[in-house]
Amino acid sequence: MLKNYFIEITKNAINSAIKAKELGETSEINFELVCDVPKNKSFGDLAINVSALARTAKMAPPVIAQTIVKHIKPENYSVNVVAGFINFKLEKEFLNKIVKEILTEKEDYLKTDIGKGEKVNIEYVSANPTGPFHIGHGRWAALGSALANIMSYCGYNVFQEFYINDAGNQINKLARSLEIRVLQLKGEDIEMEEGLYPGEYLIDCAKRYIKDNKGLSYGDFAKADMLRLQKELLEKFGTHFDLFFSELTLYENKEVEKCMETLKKSGKIYEKDGATWFKSSDYGDDQDRVLVKTDGKNTYLTADIAYHKNKLDRGFDRLINIWGADHHGYIPRMKAAIEALGYDSSKLEVILGQLVNLIQDGEQQRMGKRKKMVTLDELVEEVGVDATRFWMLMRSSDTTIDFDVDLAKSQTDKNPVFYVQYAHARACSILRKAIEKRLDIDNKTELPPYLTKEETEQFFKNPDIIPMFENLSEEQLDAVKTLVLKLEEGKALLYNAVKYRAPYMICKYLTELANTFHHFYNYTRVLSDDKEDSLIKLSLVNCFRIVMAKMLDLIGVSQPEKM
Repeated sequence: MLKNYFIEITKNAINSAIKAKELGETSEINFELVCDVPKNKSFGDLAINVSALARTAKMAPPVIAQTIVKHIKPENYSVNVVAGFINFKLEKEFLNKIVKEILTEKEDYLKTDIGKGEKVNIEYVSANPTGPFHIGHGRWAALGSALANIMSYCGYNVFQEFYINDAGNQINKLARSLEIRVLQLKGEDIEMEEGLYPGEYLIDCAKRYIKDNKGLSYGDFAKADMLRLQKELLEKFGTHFDLFFSELTLYENKEVEKCMETLKKSGKIYEKDGATWFKSSDYGDDQDRVLVKTDGKNTYLTADIAYHKNKLDRGFDRLINIWGADHHGYIPRMKAAIEALGYDSSKLEVILGQLVNLIQDGEQQRMGKRKKMVTLDELVEEVGVDATRFWMLMRSSDTTIDFDVDLAKSQTDKNPVFYVQYAHARACSILRKAIEKRLDIDNKTELPPYLTKEETEQFFKNPDIIPMFENLSEEQLDAVKTLVLKLEEGKALLYNAVKYRAPYMICKYLTELANTFHHFYNYTRVLSDDKEDSLIKLSLVNCFRIVMAKMLDLIGVSQPEKM
């Protein structure tokens, strides 16, 4: 990663200057070195500010920078000093090396081994099987699957899991709701009871029940039918789970009971006011929590504790849960339970996500779960899988999304997913045209292709873009260099997206990369009768296609070759 490379060079140079006692009383680097792109491109391609050393060196920042630079031996780059900044300017050979790496490593170019084989369980969506997904579930589906993709790509052993909440009173309510819909379809004059599920989706479920209920009870049929619809939508949405884990099995296998016994033996639960309490306050929670209510029924927390124990017992090194922001208070009690059971609570990592506001015709749509609602299925049908996933991922999970339906389905540069996919399609088009026969419009005759497939493939195996730089204008040189550096930036960007569990960084990068490519295309004629020049510029187009395609693939968005 280029920025890290120059940070390491600067760090070594500072240490050499310290060892030579050239930086006053400075004995160590006590601040983080940051490598950025200078605002003034004439200074260089990358810059590092070392002014923070002034406090211990007792020297002016420019003098500090000049002192450090004496210990740097440039190789395929030049170094200069402006104020307290050390600037690095990359030479042609350095850029050529980046292009070679991309074309050689192809879709593996962006890989890093940050995961080192760590076994990770990512649990997300996990909706009740009582109805269709609302669009908030779509955000968790996009986030969870994208996170799983990028973590797997970067060395983690990822297992994706969906927790089915099928053991609570909501299933009894679902059963009664379906029964009423069935009776209504059979002609009975009966109203939906208060507190049940009045959504119209159960009418279709009731029709299927009447046609063939397979001998199932109302509750079992409704649960199976809703889960089937959820799975079908998840598959359509590009979300693939390794396991759908039923909460009910925790009771059937006595795991909840055994978990309670373990907590009791260790003195972590007690009886009070007819209820059973967990001493979660012993582990940093703001108060103790009820596990068994006065009516003898378990709380949601009880089964959740057993479920997390089950995951840890399966040997996962890390548990990542994606929850809604309203579950913020749930985190300390779950960590407390893990600690009380004798596990390391730091293994649990929770990503909290904010809401999605649906904007259509300039107005915010109602997002309630009851009666007529906007479902994820309806949204996907309206704007497509690609646009839905991209828009759901565009913002940090702790930020509310305003999902503009009209913009998301538009084919304009203002729609980020269209803008990004169009750039990829444009690159594919250029690569196709390079090896296709041409038409001479003036003479109405067929011309041979600019290049043969064999010529392009041979050049891509061992590219040399150095000759190109002799013939470029300042604007063209800037466009080429900016594109190559933006492509190289993808490696560090992906590393950070994994490290900080932030797929939204990829969406931002893709938009910037597309913009950089469009700028390059506007300033650079790629194909001409000069074969060497065409091959060189075509190699840059192919580099862009490789990086763009892989990044889109990692977030579950298609890479169209024609648009």
